[in-house]
Amino acid sequence: MAVQISPSILSADFARLADEAAAVPTADWLHVDVMDNHFVPNLTLGLPVVEALRKATSIPLDCHLMIENPDRWAPPYAEAGAGSVTIHAEAAGAPVRTLRQIRSLGARAGLAFNPATAVEPYEDLLGEVDMLLLMTVEPGFGGQKFLDLVLPKIRRARDLIERHGGEVWLQVDGGVTAGTIERCAEAGADVFVAGSAVYGAGDPSAAVEALRALATAAAGPSGGRHDRH
Repeated sequence: MAVQISPSILSADFARLADEAAAVPTADWLHVDVMDNHFVPNLTLGLPVVEALRKATSIPLDCHLMIENPDRWAPPYAEAGAGSVTIHAEAAGAPVRTLRQIRSLGARAGLAFNPATAVEPYEDLLGEVDMLLLMTVEPGFGGQKFLDLVLPKIRRARDLIERHGGEVWLQVDGGVTAGTIERCAEAGADVFVAGSAVYGAGDPSAAVEALRALATAAAGPSGGRHDRH
């Protein structure tokens, strides 16, 4: 599994989103944080912005729904053209049904976990997901400091994925920078959300490639799994 970089537009200039998307042409995804001021204490982007951004860029959109009632709202994001739609385990009332709906609409289905939420109880859902997202900060705001306490959880999640035998991506989101991405890759993550580390840089495109190089080197020939034990 090759390293993938997903710049978070939460750290971009909201007045220039089309230009900000164009500033990271080699990004694998554009990460869109959808917050409702209920599940998390912040209010950000919604469906209209996703629909507009989809028309403005060819980079697939990676929509992370930090909202209440994702069972109701996740399918419309897939319908709006998101390439990946991730719901939170803590918020979903009917996760299997919702994950299957996302997939049926042509998007990849993701399941996200806050730092204190264990992944193991959801092992039986691995066949229903294309990606696990582990928050490496408390969700709600950009620019937070990376929580090292999540590193063992990344390793355990990678072990679960390997035991399951499926092609499930493992994404980390929060505080991912040049100073932390190597540890995440060594632990087994392969998809990296980076906000201020990309859009706070003088050259966002160069920042994407620098992060990719660091993660690829840290992952090593075993795909990020040589430091699990």
